[in-house]
Amino acid sequence: MELAHSLLLNEEALAQITEAKRPVFIFEWLRFLDKVLVAANKTDVKEKQKKLVEQLTGLISSSPGPPTRKLLAKNLAALYSIGDTFTVFQTLDKCNDIIKSKDDTAAYLPTKLAAVACVGAFYEKMGRMLGSSFPETVNNLLKSLKSAESQGRSEILMSLQKVLNGLGGAAASCHRDIYKNARSLLTDRSMAVRCAVAKCLLELQNEAVFMWTAELENVATLCFKALENSNYGVRVAVSKLLGTVMATALIPKQATVMRQNVKRATLEEVLELMATGFLRGGSGFLKSGGEMLKVGGSVNREVRVGVTQAYVVFVTTLGGQWLERNFATFLSHVLDLVSHPRATQTHVEAVYSRRCVSFILRATVGSLLGEKAQIAAAKDICQAIGKQMKAVEAVVNDANSENKSGAADVAASQHVMVCALQELGSLVQSLNATASPLIQEPSIGLLETVTSVLLHPSMAARLAAAWCLRCVAVALPFQLTPFLDRCAERLNNLKTSPEAVSGYSFAMAALLGGVHQCPLGIPHAKGKMVVSIAEDLLRTAAQNSRLSLQRTQAGWLLLGALMTLGPSVVRYHLPKMLLLWRNVFPRSLKELEAEKARGDSFTWQVTLEGRAGALCAMRSFVAHCPELLTEDVIRKLMTPIECAMTMMSHIPSVIKAHGAHLKASAAMVRLRLYDILALLPPKTYEGSFNALLRELVAEFTLTDNSANTTTSLLRSLCHYDDSVLLGSWLQETDHKSIEDQLQPNSASGSGALEHDPSSIYLRIPAGEAVPGPLPLGVSVIDASVALFGVVFPHVSYKHRLQMLDHFAECVKQAKGVRQQAVQLNIFTAVLSALKGLAENKSTLGPEEVRKSALTLVMGALDNPNPILRCAAGEALGRMAQVVGEASFIARMAQYSFDKLKSARDVVSRTGHSLALGCLHRYVGGIGSGQHLKTSVSILLALAQDGTSPEVQTWSLHSLALIVDSSGPMYRGYVEPTLSLVLTLLLTVPPSHTEVHQCLGRCLGAIITTVGPELQGNGATISTIRSSCLVGCAITQDHSDSLVQAAAISCLQQLHMFAPRHVNLSSLVPSLCVHLCSSHLLLRRAAVACLRQLAQREAAEVCEYAMSLAKNAGDKENCGININPFAPGAGSRRDAHSRHQGVNITETGLEGVLFGMLDRETDRKLCSDIHDTLGHMLSSLAVENLSHWLMLCKDVLAASSDMSTAAPLGGGKDEESEKKDEMDDDTMFTTLGEEDKSKPSVAPRWATRVFAADCLCRVIMLCENANKAHFDLALARSARLKNPKNDFLVLHLSDLIRMAFMAATDHSNQLRMAGLQALEDIIKKFASVPEPEFPGHVILEQYQANVGAALRPAFSQDTPSDITAKACQVCSAWIGSGVVSDLNDLRRVHNLLVSSLDKVQAGKGSSSQLYRESATTMEKLAVLKAWAEVYVVAMKIKKEAETKPKRVLKSTEEDEDDFGTVDELPPDSLITLVQPELPALSRLWLAALKDYALLTLPAEFATQLPPDGGAFYTPETIDTARLHYRNSWAPILHAVALWLNSTGFNASESTEETAAAMPNSQKRATSVTLNQAPGTPPTTKSLLEINKDRMHLILGVSIQFLCSPRPEEPVEHVTSCLQALHTLLDSPCARIHIAEDQLLGVELLSVLHRLLLTWDPPSVQLLVTGVVQQIVKAAQDYLQEKRNTLNEDDTEEKENPLALGEGGESGGLVPGKSLVFAAMELLMFILVRHMPHLSSKVSDSPSHIAAKSHLSEESARLVAATVTILSDLPSLCSPAGCMTILPTILFLITRVLKETAVKSADNQVPPPVSAALQGIKTIVTLPTVKTDETQKQWTGLIRSTLASILEYSQPEATKPVLDEVSILTAIALFLWSASTEIIGVQSLQNGCMNRFKSALNSCDPWRTL
Repeated sequence: MELAHSLLLNEEALAQITEAKRPVFIFEWLRFLDKVLVAANKTDVKEKQKKLVEQLTGLISSSPGPPTRKLLAKNLAALYSIGDTFTVFQTLDKCNDIIKSKDDTAAYLPTKLAAVACVGAFYEKMGRMLGSSFPETVNNLLKSLKSAESQGRSEILMSLQKVLNGLGGAAASCHRDIYKNARSLLTDRSMAVRCAVAKCLLELQNEAVFMWTAELENVATLCFKALENSNYGVRVAVSKLLGTVMATALIPKQATVMRQNVKRATLEEVLELMATGFLRGGSGFLKSGGEMLKVGGSVNREVRVGVTQAYVVFVTTLGGQWLERNFATFLSHVLDLVSHPRATQTHVEAVYSRRCVSFILRATVGSLLGEKAQIAAAKDICQAIGKQMKAVEAVVNDANSENKSGAADVAASQHVMVCALQELGSLVQSLNATASPLIQEPSIGLLETVTSVLLHPSMAARLAAAWCLRCVAVALPFQLTPFLDRCAERLNNLKTSPEAVSGYSFAMAALLGGVHQCPLGIPHAKGKMVVSIAEDLLRTAAQNSRLSLQRTQAGWLLLGALMTLGPSVVRYHLPKMLLLWRNVFPRSLKELEAEKARGDSFTWQVTLEGRAGALCAMRSFVAHCPELLTEDVIRKLMTPIECAMTMMSHIPSVIKAHGAHLKASAAMVRLRLYDILALLPPKTYEGSFNALLRELVAEFTLTDNSANTTTSLLRSLCHYDDSVLLGSWLQETDHKSIEDQLQPNSASGSGALEHDPSSIYLRIPAGEAVPGPLPLGVSVIDASVALFGVVFPHVSYKHRLQMLDHFAECVKQAKGVRQQAVQLNIFTAVLSALKGLAENKSTLGPEEVRKSALTLVMGALDNPNPILRCAAGEALGRMAQVVGEASFIARMAQYSFDKLKSARDVVSRTGHSLALGCLHRYVGGIGSGQHLKTSVSILLALAQDGTSPEVQTWSLHSLALIVDSSGPMYRGYVEPTLSLVLTLLLTVPPSHTEVHQCLGRCLGAIITTVGPELQGNGATISTIRSSCLVGCAITQDHSDSLVQAAAISCLQQLHMFAPRHVNLSSLVPSLCVHLCSSHLLLRRAAVACLRQLAQREAAEVCEYAMSLAKNAGDKENCGININPFAPGAGSRRDAHSRHQGVNITETGLEGVLFGMLDRETDRKLCSDIHDTLGHMLSSLAVENLSHWLMLCKDVLAASSDMSTAAPLGGGKDEESEKKDEMDDDTMFTTLGEEDKSKPSVAPRWATRVFAADCLCRVIMLCENANKAHFDLALARSARLKNPKNDFLVLHLSDLIRMAFMAATDHSNQLRMAGLQALEDIIKKFASVPEPEFPGHVILEQYQANVGAALRPAFSQDTPSDITAKACQVCSAWIGSGVVSDLNDLRRVHNLLVSSLDKVQAGKGSSSQLYRESATTMEKLAVLKAWAEVYVVAMKIKKEAETKPKRVLKSTEEDEDDFGTVDELPPDSLITLVQPELPALSRLWLAALKDYALLTLPAEFATQLPPDGGAFYTPETIDTARLHYRNSWAPILHAVALWLNSTGFNASESTEETAAAMPNSQKRATSVTLNQAPGTPPTTKSLLEINKDRMHLILGVSIQFLCSPRPEEPVEHVTSCLQALHTLLDSPCARIHIAEDQLLGVELLSVLHRLLLTWDPPSVQLLVTGVVQQIVKAAQDYLQEKRNTLNEDDTEEKENPLALGEGGESGGLVPGKSLVFAAMELLMFILVRHMPHLSSKVSDSPSHIAAKSHLSEESARLVAATVTILSDLPSLCSPAGCMTILPTILFLITRVLKETAVKSADNQVPPPVSAALQGIKTIVTLPTVKTDETQKQWTGLIRSTLASILEYSQPEATKPVLDEVSILTAIALFLWSASTEIIGVQSLQNGCMNRFKSALNSCDPWRTL
């Protein structure tokens, strides 16, 4: 494009380039023009207009391709609308002449189409300016419409649509003509034409009143006909037309109604019309909807699916409010559809109809209604169910009166029930905890209604009711246990009714299956209850033949469901289960034979059902309890399984004897058997392979099966990328659940619960709302295929060969449709087997096996069925992968090359081209490198075959596979491939969407191959890059959404490799428009792309998105109207709006994304939206605080009782401080010109939870940003300097209000998030002072809010996890010191007191809803909260005691973030804790004891008390561990403080505590006190009790500090260290640790290890504190010992001073010596902070001379270390001292030298004073004056003094030493040491010189 900078086309340059490149050159010029014209100067344009028009009209006749003609038309129209218009009619006439031309040759076609496109563009842009000429134009177009071929028809219809759009009502005179001509084309054989007609008629109905009045019925009939044999695109277009027309007929648009008085259709009429399509399809239309409907003939499925989509469009167009008002009518209509006999002629049809109705309900109720309206809808559904159930009961009770029609009604009612109950379940599940009013209002009676259906005569209805109950229980977990109990009770009471046994067992199974979704679980005892019920059912099954079947099924179903509770429950019942399983099957072959002779058909049915049930329960066990599968258990399981395998071979004879109705039960046994075998390791059943494989092969080759059933697995075994060949991308649309019905394999999409009741308790496959197992016939084949894949790799080569030959034989034998079915199944099995081989890394086998496999596969490459060709290609690739030999691959490739060179038919060309792609895909670039050139050249040639789009699609798809797999090896072929791709993009008709999709794939693959090179500036790279950009531009403009999605992913790749070259200003707005697309894949692609862009350039992305909102005024972009919650977006299928509606308001793209979260259900999409918002938040939130906080606030403020939007309070006072007075319920304003009848949907609970999480993230981001965010005074002053500045602290009231709204919501998840936010706010803002009231903090004014937010969390019915979180917040609030007045604190404190009472109530509290570990969590949270409060209280008390007794102003910040404390009386907080201490201390110790037991390694498991600890039960031990891990640290600290404060004097008299506790806890107490339960309490002495406590605390600490996991919060480490420090404060503990020296050494080495892994200075300081305590303890102990020796016997030889480490010899033993351990640790700290102390460190090359100045924290640490060092000699004997003193003195003098640096204010740094103090301590040591060491000692002290003198020699290079410190040191020596030491001439001279020079100096400090 550099060649064409002016507006005009550079014709010289065009003439110079080759013919092939011209179309691209022209296209690039048109793109340039398109951008420039809008921005150009009008006079410039007018100057060159004549020439431009010439050039552009010249292009019309140069036969341009589709994208070129689109741009050409757009530019011409734009040119006229900007420049002069007087020549427009000439151009228009020119185009009309071209259109009239009789030339029908293919070469002339592009010219005609270009002319048609231009006409459309003119009218769209200039509309009524061309008004006079339109009748002629329209007639002209309509005339040529009759004779045009399909491409021409589509183009003409598109132009007509534009003409209508541009002229609006002015074209009324032509409306009828257009309608008459267009309607017949609705059934055109070209799908593209049908789509174009639908769009044209959709445009027409905006103005043509007759379409939705007089012609309404005809339009409906036309649409039904158009849906027959349609594809997905047609269904979407036609359903949009039908739905919109119906909606308009019901509520016409105002303008058109005013012009003519029209008769409006009633709702009944409209719905009746739609129902006709649903029930009858398109075959003929009868005015009297009645009598013909009763005649047979099946409904066309495509029509039914299309009409289903139309229903959704209809409701969406009318909007949410309409649905709310008319829901009852609509519901009864939709439910009537499924009860109509025509909708349920066969079982599969009935399931399909149910699916359609469920889809209608889900798509409307689920997305259009807000939470409040959804609750109302749920009530309506409940009433409908109740009404149906009454009718059914009447019929059932009236059974004797031979009521034939009644029986039919009951049969029909089951389908109504299923739809209603599924929708009710989905509604409650999506509402989650906000649905609680539904359960609590007795008037609704939801539970009664649903449980009444459990007695429905039909199994489908019973299962649906059970499923609905499961949904309710998962949404409201507090209902789970009561439901289970109620069902169990009813089951016991109604044991004699078959329906009740079946229904209630379904319900219990469903509820058990839902437990895994409820984090709090159910009480452990429920497992026992279920087992006993199930056992009882199985035992009594034989007693009553009327019930045997139901009881057998129910019993096994319950046991299967029990297994989903996991190993912790099942472990206890396993022996019983194994016994039951063994007993169901005969023990030996003899019994098996005997069995065959006995029994009638009924007993056989029960037996088979029972065995199927047992196998099903086994499968559930293997799937859910893999931990329990020991070899022994597998062996026991294999007995019944092997028996079942033997039984299989006997069954055919049984069926022969007793009738074919046993076939289903027999198939069920096989299904269960295959399922469980597939989960067990094949080695376990090797012996039975032969029999098993015979069964499997017979199963999927349909040997004994007359039906042509096909498996449903083929698509999942084919590669996901091949979907473009199979159309299985349908899986990825919003209509997936109904489109599945139209897939070619058997019973596709007809999943229903009744096909396999066990699915009611299994996990739902991802992406499905309700489990839908396929019918038994299909499921068995699926299972056999899957198992075949598992077994095949373990079978001998001989058998493999036999099977492959057998397959070929089977295919040969079968004919016609059956052959296709057999082949499909065989191929699926072969693919499954090859996949198994690849996963096992084993090979296919010797030559003959390969040959057999190859013959089978190659034969299918020419099969007319595309799915088989696809499978064959896939199989070929997988074979190459498992054979892995170059020669084999070469042979296969060569075979395909030869075929492709000779073959002319489409089938073999497509099959073999795919084969080449698959070979490369599975062997990779290296393995197939030598075939690359040939493959590419052949595929490039095939891709140019314009006569067959199918060949182009397959060859381009293969090409994309090759580019992908070859990677850099493909670099040489990039240019020719790219030029081919561009040529095809410019020439292939847009209606061949598959070709364009593959071209998009190729383009993406090429971009990835070139990769980061794309950033380069070389000529070739620039060309490649511009070609890629042109390609992206063409695909972006394509009308098909999948092609657009491909374009987006190409641009995303380009942006990754060459971000500078992707123009975000045009990309971002187009992505924003796609966010409201009606195509899921396009929305996914757009969000995925935004996510990547936001990661790098969030600010630009948001800016460009906002620009979209600013331009929304001009007509081009009026498409854009995104408002987060506005219906425009909410209705996704954009109702009346002409254009796709995106309404970006001032909330920007963020607001739109938040709005999408409320409507989207696709998991991938939602997680990408979360990520995108997260990236935006991280990069923009701090800069733009108020915007993001408002966003979160608006989402949170949409409290669940708001269903409409109220406008936001004044917009201008945002900046002022007044904004906290705004109303709580403010909500999004809807700024778009909204149709007020459609309210927006308030944000749903999940979005609100996300907003609360965002809030916490904003706080965290601010914390890392700027101090002023958490300092009001700073923030205000910064605000004054620049009003734009924004700080978090200024929004504190908003933060508190948001946290409060969230914490008091209905939804439990939101409450958790709110409490978390509240805790964050308290922790971050606790210490922020209030500048206007000195001595107060800013949070004080919010204490009422905090109290009110916490209170509900402590109510009786709150789940444990919320109460636990709330305790955390309580302790943070009480401990933060915000509130000074005790009376104010009491409110929150009382909450904790009441929960403490709960804790003391003991284990067996009656009303238990959740698993025992939930109670553990709650109790431990309470104890932890109390512990934290006590720790703070003791800290305040201690500070108060150490300060002088004046008014307290303690502003000391400790490392624990506990803020400033306000004039509290010295024991303020402690007075609140004191009364509870006796109970608390006991509970704390018990909890610690539990924790200590639970942290024992697994091998000590036998030592754990059999009935659990004080707070946990043995069954829930695994979950309990986590809760203990979270709470032990503060409890440990509190216990240490308590023991320290009572001086270990509190003995617990066992009797007292036992009396104080109810019985249930006596056991626990006895455990706490270390006695075996049941022994008489022996009273331990206080000493023993204390020893136990010491061991407990030290044990827990050492165990933790040994290896704290890196993810542990640092608070645990600090708490633990503080606890140790506190503990060692008390004399009792010191004696304990000093007596056993190894304890001290152990502790020191653990602390040393901790320092190696944990860096923070706070941890290091605490460690030095603990070390000091240990050394002190040792000193005291030694002193004590020395004193006693002195007193005892002075006569004895033993010298008391020789006590201490080092003894006589002076040697220290590492590992035993406390001194050595201490020195090791201290040295580590010193070197960490002053690396140059260690010669090793300072000599190493990596060492850089550290800066001489230590930070404050380091200085404190070094000082502490030096102090401890100087204390160490006192622990040693004189000889020991001599061993360590040289080191210690060296370290101390070096520290003195390094840190004694002169400072400005003459402050003495802490290390210096410590060093001086240390020197004094050492010099005055009493212990060393013994004769043996005297000499050594003198030498040491002298050399120390000498080195200090040496340091103080002034040197030029060093920083100025602080002479005062040095002089002080010298003085210390002179004073403290005896004269004999210092009486050495040289030393004295040195000292004198120092003092002299000091006196001469002028510094007053020195002369002191």
